[in-house]
Amino acid sequence: MNDKKQITVTSPLLPPLEEFIPYLKQIWEKKWITNNGEYHQELEKELCKYLGVDYISVFTNGTLPLITALQALRITGEVITTPYSFVATTHSLWWNGIKPVFVDIDPATGNLDPNKIEAAITPKTTAIMPVHVYGNPCDTDAIQAIADKYGLKVIYDAAHAFGVKVNGQSILKAGDISTLSFHATKTYNTVEGGALVCHDAKTKQRIDYLKNFGFAGETEVVAPGINSKMDEVRAAYGLLNLKHVDSAIKARHKVADKYRGALEGVNGIRLFNERPDVTYNYSYFPIFIDANKYGISRDDLYFKMREHNVLGRRYFYPLISEFSTYRGLPSANPANLPVATRMANEVICLPMHHDLSENDILRVIELVRK
Repeated sequence: MNDKKQITVTSPLLPPLEEFIPYLKQIWEKKWITNNGEYHQELEKELCKYLGVDYISVFTNGTLPLITALQALRITGEVITTPYSFVATTHSLWWNGIKPVFVDIDPATGNLDPNKIEAAITPKTTAIMPVHVYGNPCDTDAIQAIADKYGLKVIYDAAHAFGVKVNGQSILKAGDISTLSFHATKTYNTVEGGALVCHDAKTKQRIDYLKNFGFAGETEVVAPGINSKMDEVRAAYGLLNLKHVDSAIKARHKVADKYRGALEGVNGIRLFNERPDVTYNYSYFPIFIDANKYGISRDDLYFKMREHNVLGRRYFYPLISEFSTYRGLPSANPANLPVATRMANEVICLPMHHDLSENDILRVIELVRK
């Protein structure tokens, strides 16, 4: 097995350079490179069409939409969320002076377990912030029923869920607001970038004020906003990538099918089940290692892969609740989070992207099956 070529865990979807240059020429001619330019406006319209949503606001990265969503809905006090995510989810709460309350996850999906939410609600709870982990849809109906019962807002971190649908409907329609990441590692990217999806024009207007210092006109500031606008270069790049993302998802789907066919049934390896009613984007391919059955630990496999130039990722490990900022919270006690703790200690995300060759895939499979 040739180990010389490094196989990366992800690879950015880059639009063809020859297609990008005419956009750059237009930007250079117009000399309008930021502040709600033509490509920025066009990207929002095209994303609405592609994603099947009514209102979207694009941002300069994927963390600022989370921070802004909390501001837009005036969330305070405590928010119930998951420890099994990227740290930006919880950091957005911390930056808004909100206390995160961690709840355990569902082993079948990696998502917030609706059956654990009600026990964590207190008089200070104002919202629930679930994550569609790896693009697996949350149980949005169960979460909404709890939110309605207690008068809570629901903000979905949908960083992994670009284009994901349930029964043909975008999962971005669930809850009060959903946020997206267009980081280079995602299925669809604008190099850095993100977006915030809402359901009415009034909320969209407030979001747009908040991401532009709160300006409602040349001399009027209506809110203490920040600067999180997307520039024209990345908006143009994003418009181009929208033309290529479907073929990238198709390529990812083939990789996922090969992994699944080769690894299902291997003793000590657990995979998530695919639901027939879900349209996936194949952002990630996580496997979970039971050391007793598999013969070696997750970390042993992880470092063995690295020795052979195959870069997996222990995503998400450690849990957010184990980082110094959060580990002192009562809800961060590992005894409160047994499923999340186990999954964080068992997970490896295998290389997953549109550029993987047949030989790359076989190398990964051979290493993991050994």
